[in-house]
Parts: sequence; C-alpha cells; structure tokens
Amino acid sequence: MAARGYPLDGITVLDLGQIYQGPYATFLMAMAGADVIKVEPPHGEPMRRRAQVSGGSVPLAMLNSNKRSITLNLKAAAGQALLKRMVRRADVLLENFAPTVMDRLGVGPEVLLAENPRLIYASGSGYGRSGPYRDNLAMDLTVQAVSGIMSVTGFPDGPPVKAGPALCDFLGGTHLYAAVMTALFERERTGKGRLVEVAMLDATYPTMVSNLGLYFGQGDAVPTRTGNRHGGLSVAPYNVYAARDGYVAIIVVTEEHWQNLLRAMGREDLSDDPRFDGNPARVKHLAVVDELVGGWIAGLTRQEAFETAQAHRVPTAPVRDLNEVVEDPHLHERGMLAWLDHPEVGRIAAPNSPLRFDGTPPMPLTPSVGLGDHNREVYVDWLGLDDDEFARLQRDEAI
Repeated sequence: MAARGYPLDGITVLDLGQIYQGPYATFLMAMAGADVIKVEPPHGEPMRRRAQVSGGSVPLAMLNSNKRSITLNLKAAAGQALLKRMVRRADVLLENFAPTVMDRLGVGPEVLLAENPRLIYASGSGYGRSGPYRDNLAMDLTVQAVSGIMSVTGFPDGPPVKAGPALCDFLGGTHLYAAVMTALFERERTGKGRLVEVAMLDATYPTMVSNLGLYFGQGDAVPTRTGNRHGGLSVAPYNVYAARDGYVAIIVVTEEHWQNLLRAMGREDLSDDPRFDGNPARVKHLAVVDELVGGWIAGLTRQEAFETAQAHRVPTAPVRDLNEVVEDPHLHERGMLAWLDHPEVGRIAAPNSPLRFDGTPPMPLTPSVGLGDHNREVYVDWLGLDDDEFARLQRDEAI
C-alpha cells in the first residue's frame, strides 16, 4: 500500500490539559499528526511540580512527547485576549480543569465558540459539567473510590484496593479523544464545532460489567471481592496461579479451551467428569477447578507453564514485572515502545500511540520540551505577534 500522511495533519490543538486525563487525549492527537500546542500557566502545570521527587517527571515526559510548549497567564486580561486570538486559528481546545474554571476566567466554551464557531471545545472532568457531584474535587484515586472500582478490587478477606494504574484518568482521556474525533467528523459535514465533554466517573461504570453481572444476578446483594477470579464469578478456570518462580494467569472461555487445558495438564481422564462438563458445572465446583489447575502450575516455571498451555492453544500469560515489560521485544518491534534519551529524565522506554493507521508508520517520538520553549515560535511565527507586542506580553507577565 502506498505511504499515506497522518490522519490529523493540518489540525491545530490548544492543549490546556493537566496531569494525565487531558494530556493523554492530546498525546493521541499529536501522534496522529495534529499540531498540539501545550498551554501552561507561567509556573507550569501541576505535573511539573513532581520533578522534585525522583522519577516524578517521567509521566510528564511520556504524555507530552511531540508537542510544542507555551506559557499563558489566563488570570491576566491580556492572557485571556491572547487565548481568544489563538482560538480563532485553532481546531480544538481541550482542558480538564474543574467544570467552572474556564467560565470564571471569562474564556468558557460559550465565549470561545463565539470567537470560532468551528472550534471543538473538549472538557474533561471527574464528574461532568452537570449533576450533583459536579463541583466535587476529583482525582483518579477518588474516582476509583466513588465509582465502585475499589470495592470490587482485592481479595474477599482484605480491604478495598485501588487499581495499580491510573485507570480512571486514562479511561477519561481515551474517551475524550473519541469525543473530539466524533465532533471533528461531524464538523466535516456541518461546518460547525461544538462542546464535548467526558466525565471520568461516567467512563468507568461500563468496565465493571462482570462485577455488575454478579450484583444483579444474585438479587442486588452487594458482591464480595473476587481477588484474581472472574469479577462475576461466572467463568472457570479464571485465575492467577503460583508457579515455581512467579505467577501465571489462565482463562478458559470455550469448551475447546477446557479440553485443550486438560490435554496440556495430562488429565484427559477428566474430559467426561460431570463436575467439569461445561462452564456452569465448573463454576459450581470453582474451588476444585482452581485446585486442579493450581496443582499443575505449582510444579512448573512460568515459562514452562506458558509454553505448554500456548502449545495447546489455551489463553495463558506469565505475570511479568515492569522490568520485563519495558524490555518487551514485541512492544519494541511494533514500535509501541521506543528507548528515548530525554534531556530531563534520562533514558526511558517511552510509549507511542496504540492507534495504528495502515499505510502510515508510527510517528517517531520527540522528547517533551521545557516550559515555554516554543513561546516565540508560536506567538510570533504562528500567531503573528510582532516583536514589540511579544516583549510587552512578557513584561506584563501575560506569557
């Protein structure tokens, strides 16, 4: 297939995102070819403050590759006026402040859409722009708590546990990207922009479909946490089992998988056992199934168990640590991970976008840059300010 350009070539994005949710959405846009201009207050977005802690700057470096960086003081009238001028030339403005912040500054969606009716104004937040929780402070941890994710994570005899990754932030960011792309598609047909929004809380509920199946299936009784078993306790085997040198995850989805697993374990004698005849029977005898599979895994290394199960076409994977993941040859060969020598944080395995466009190779990563490194390039070369105006804005601390 002939080489093609990036899908978002020619799209300009004003990225007022902070922490994870907003910056991840705009990172996906940058890696799809958009010109993403990261707009930060003069002291920088909150993530820059984490530089005082070892490794604290790594997330900022990972989520802000391939963007330009400018500073803008939206608390100053001159800064607000400057944002309006940029909006007239932009396609997308994205922010994930609390829902009332931009309105209080006088540059909310109604004002900016009046400046540019073709603008896609994207708003990400914890609880949305409406509803009784709208003004509650929201971060990934608190949304995990209020959404129910913590209540279903962990083991039955332990306390609620947060998910290891920043699940809600990235669910919010991914959905915000989708909302922007949907609105851009609509604009191609109508010529009109619009406000789009995503609440992290809204984006998390569908992820608990298995747990909700258990909840509704047992008469609205609050279900127990299920550890590494299936969230709805409706699939068996589905668990993480201890090997000689770590852990292995195994899931059986079809009856073919189960028969294959019996062959892998050398237990074809159980193929007609009524206790395991179909998934409902195995779920009924869940403890026996786990004892059977766990006993087999216990005598093997992770790699031995994986190779044996894989040879018999059973969905299996070793539980790997981060050292193994960042060195993963599959992710590096696909271009999802690339070693990047970052001027601030050193050598890191930086992520590319998981979105792939046939005929267009993954965009090469360029390191995130220092705060305001592109002020002159954006304000003078792109926006068209003259040198005197640029200097005055600097003196007035508008930029």
